Amino acid sequence: MMCVVPDLFRPTIAGSSLEERYIRLEVISGKNLRIPSWRIPAGIYVSIDVDSRRRWKSAISVLLSDKSVVWGDTITLPSHPSPALSAEIRASYELGRMLGGGEVIGEVQMSWDELLDHGDHPFDLFFPAVRGVQPSITLKAAVVHACGDQNGALFDSLVDCDIARDIDVGYARLAKYVRNRRVPDLNDAVKHFQLVLNQCPVGHPDRATALTNLAWVLLKGYIRNDLEDIDTATSLFRDALALRPQHHPDHLLSLYNLTEALTWRHSRKRTAGDVREAAQLYHELLPLCTEGTYFRSITAGKKGVDYVIDECSDLPTDASDEGIHLRRVVLELCPLGHRLRPRTLDELARAVKARFDQHGSVDDLDTSIQLGRETVSLSPEGHADRDTYLNNLAHSLMSRFKHQDNTNDLDEAITLYEEALHLCSVGHESRDCSLDNLGGALVDRFNERGDIDDMTRAISLYRDALRLCPPGHLRRDTTLNNLALALQNRYDKSQVRKDLNEAIDQYRESLRLKRLDHPERHKTLLNLSSALCSRFMKTQKTEDVEEAIAICQESLVALSSLHPDRYFSYMCLQEAYLSRYQILHDLAYLSLAMENFRLASRHSTQGFPERIIGAFNWTVAAEQHGHGSALEAYSTFFELLDAHLTTRSSATSRREAAAAFNGVRSLPVDAASCAIRNGNLRHAVELAEQGRGQQWSLASRLRTPVDDLESANPALAHNYLELSKLVSNAAQSSATISDRAAADRAATGYRRLTRQWEAAVAEIRDVPTFSRFLLPPLYADLQAAARQGPVIILIASQYSCSAVIVPTSGDPHHVPLPSVTLVDLTNLKDRFARAIRHASALGPKVPRNDLIVLLRTVWDEIMLPIVNVLRHDLSLKYYSRIWLCPTAAFTSIPLHAAHPFRTNPDGSKEPCLEDLYICSYTPTLSALVRSRQIMKKRVTPSFMTIGQGQPGAGKGKALLAVDSELELVHKLVPATAKHTTISGDAATRIGALEALQENTWVHLACHGKQDPKQPYNSHFVMRDEDLTLLDIMEKDIPHAEFAFLSACHTAAGDEETPDEVIHLAAGLQFSGFKSVIGTLWQVDDSVAKHIVKAFYENMFRDSKDGGVMDCTKAAWALNRATHAVKTTVPLEQRMVFVHIGV
Repeated sequence: MMCVVPDLFRPTIAGSSLEERYIRLEVISGKNLRIPSWRIPAGIYVSIDVDSRRRWKSAISVLLSDKSVVWGDTITLPSHPSPALSAEIRASYELGRMLGGGEVIGEVQMSWDELLDHGDHPFDLFFPAVRGVQPSITLKAAVVHACGDQNGALFDSLVDCDIARDIDVGYARLAKYVRNRRVPDLNDAVKHFQLVLNQCPVGHPDRATALTNLAWVLLKGYIRNDLEDIDTATSLFRDALALRPQHHPDHLLSLYNLTEALTWRHSRKRTAGDVREAAQLYHELLPLCTEGTYFRSITAGKKGVDYVIDECSDLPTDASDEGIHLRRVVLELCPLGHRLRPRTLDELARAVKARFDQHGSVDDLDTSIQLGRETVSLSPEGHADRDTYLNNLAHSLMSRFKHQDNTNDLDEAITLYEEALHLCSVGHESRDCSLDNLGGALVDRFNERGDIDDMTRAISLYRDALRLCPPGHLRRDTTLNNLALALQNRYDKSQVRKDLNEAIDQYRESLRLKRLDHPERHKTLLNLSSALCSRFMKTQKTEDVEEAIAICQESLVALSSLHPDRYFSYMCLQEAYLSRYQILHDLAYLSLAMENFRLASRHSTQGFPERIIGAFNWTVAAEQHGHGSALEAYSTFFELLDAHLTTRSSATSRREAAAAFNGVRSLPVDAASCAIRNGNLRHAVELAEQGRGQQWSLASRLRTPVDDLESANPALAHNYLELSKLVSNAAQSSATISDRAAADRAATGYRRLTRQWEAAVAEIRDVPTFSRFLLPPLYADLQAAARQGPVIILIASQYSCSAVIVPTSGDPHHVPLPSVTLVDLTNLKDRFARAIRHASALGPKVPRNDLIVLLRTVWDEIMLPIVNVLRHDLSLKYYSRIWLCPTAAFTSIPLHAAHPFRTNPDGSKEPCLEDLYICSYTPTLSALVRSRQIMKKRVTPSFMTIGQGQPGAGKGKALLAVDSELELVHKLVPATAKHTTISGDAATRIGALEALQENTWVHLACHGKQDPKQPYNSHFVMRDEDLTLLDIMEKDIPHAEFAFLSACHTAAGDEETPDEVIHLAAGLQFSGFKSVIGTLWQVDDSVAKHIVKAFYENMFRDSKDGGVMDCTKAAWALNRATHAVKTTVPLEQRMVFVHIGV
């Protein structure tokens, strides 16, 4: 039923008598407008009676935050209809279709004379006070003699009907109830609004308004404890919202109404679902609220959204996707500058961290750290919660340290814990937590670096914390566990039984205090299990180990199948079973131990560092006890390490990550030795290759030629190449970032790109004939390295030392070296270093007796057995090419220079290795295969000589022979090659880098520096800045062919990771140079030119007559050169040059 019928009314213009005057009334604005019922209006309007039948209404304008309204409406009225002006201010609860006249804020009457007394000036018309404040409207009145435009003003016919009367009575009764607190008024309001709803059945256009009005009076009664039914009000508001979808003019107000009901119900009943729903509604509501409006000030204020934010922050941490989504929604309710933003950031960080704890996604951990950094940055010194936020950020950093083994995270966490403890002075309620946190980080640093001071301080901190947690304290169980863990760690170091027994007692007490469903209970169980195993190994009391096994099984039952900490349960079980085997010698226990090693290392939600250590321990245990799973353990270790290194975005960080695993550097050779001892030579070659040169292998994946793939599937090839470029660029840019937060963001982006790249690789492997794309190569693939001569892998393992020869075809050949041990090789390496240093101080004609003795040892014990197999088993012809691929300690021994230094009975000299074969080195078999694969179609050769004999202050002594060496090379290079030289001031870092990129042949004469600690910083000394190995690696130069590095230490690897063969010569080979001459130690530039001259004379012997410059002749030319200068160049300077590559 329609109760209000609007029609447009224009008064007729009469004559010019006084009675026919018109009054133009401008309704400008209103202020101090309060709603009697405290309800939030959609808008405010002014109503003026024209006569007994008609009423003029201004536009409905939105109430502003200062409780004012701006209208600016004009009405022209005849002056005679009534003796006085009757005006009302009303609140409308609909912006769209109105039902009834709305709630009266105030009404007043005044005579026309009073109205016109103000002349042509605005004046305020005051109304009776509402809630202690007098509202007013600003008017302007003037007499006119014509009826002009009404500015769109409408005149409502005053139609009386039941629905309009009931709703207006309902508004009045509700306002009266709010004013006087009389329940009969409330009941009367409910009755009238119910009558209205009864007249608006489903489908009625005013039903949403009727639902809302009834709901509001019920909510008001609930708020004042005069009604108990909040559920009905909530349901009515929800029904009204459903009838006012998005884009409905009253959708906004209906959203707010429902949030009010939900928050009031939550405040009384503490139903978490209500506040969660309210947060979602506010997330939709706030962006729609116009700034500066009263509605915005209420919704965005302490009693609006801030209440919901606070209450959501008090909800338990929820690591589910829904819980984290809610936290993100709440965070979006707190823009920058909002007082609650730090807390909501912290709550989201904790939720994401909890999801990491459950599922092990490192992206969650990175996100948690980023959020934590922002939280701390928004909480300066003096902020009440800064200590909490510091601790939470440190927790996440500690988790990432344990997941990725980045010690920077550990150090930063300790710094944060220290600051948090400083903020929690004696008497602070959280001091025990801060003491615990710092103690735990110090224990981890002790385990990482072995500084006993860290452990001593940690135990002291834990005892302080325990004193703050007397019996009955909520956190006493946690502190007991932490103290016990520190004591157990100290026992492992010092073997003081008292520490172990106290640790077990503290663990038991901690478990007694922890309820069965405590989320951390499994950790204490596992700690106790480990301590019991340690005591069992000392006392051999079976009840200890039986209890340890039962405890581990209990922890597994308590953890979900994807929980990262199941890894620790498996590791504790293997410890218990292995302990039992070591005492009882029952093979069934050994098998159970190995099976739990397998389960632990394959538990994918645990971080790579823990699983890598677990796999390493598996290899040790399997080797120690002769178990058949050893080869599987080695393969698992290499797979995990490879995957872990892939997550690091730069070459430097990859090497640091690999070097962080103490004691594992021997695994490539130990794995190969294991395969040899098992009679599987092909697998020995594969394992040696898989475990060595991982840095180069990882980097080369982004440069793998895809010619065959482009032919088979161009789209896949294009996608792979584009992603490879993006990953490579991300890696290079991340290397220059110093800001921690920015580095975290870059690492997250890098991992996201890496996952896309891995998905592209997986898609390629689905293509027939590409199933092993980028997988560790099989023996059949690696044998391509021996296409032009056998490759000899020299394996230096703690279990055995031997050689494996990979022939051009057929199975590998094993060459035992029974008289050589790893200790012998280490001693031999050290003796060579001393002998070479000694020789450099001798005159050129003085015999190098120490070196001669050592080279004879190398010949007799290492190379002669290999030569015998080459000659007799492989029938390899003299002067054939061979490639040496040394591992571990072998990499520091000049194998190519092996020499018997003996005379045959007939007076002839017994031949040395270089008399028999043309020797080259290769870092890995894959590197040699890759160099051959990228032998592109020949381009016109260009030869660049780069010299820097005057490196500048602090960069080394002047090299006086450099210019003459460059001139010599220039004379020997064939005229067919385009030849240029840069030296002196022109030989800068950029100039040298451009020269390497733009030329196919390069000769470089300068200082070379090997950095033993950080080999990627090894460099050539230029005029301005150093040309580093990292600079060279970042360049892809597929047309490059040959480089002669006449500089010191260019083919010497680092001692920390010798099997990675990270040196300048290998870097040039990686960047595209197929054939490289490098040096193993310091070069004397005054004699090096003799080698250089002899080398190029042999290298270009055929090219002078128009022959082709051929980089594959470099090994032969070097062999001839060292023979040619025997009488003019000392032994150690002849040995220093080696050939690498094709």
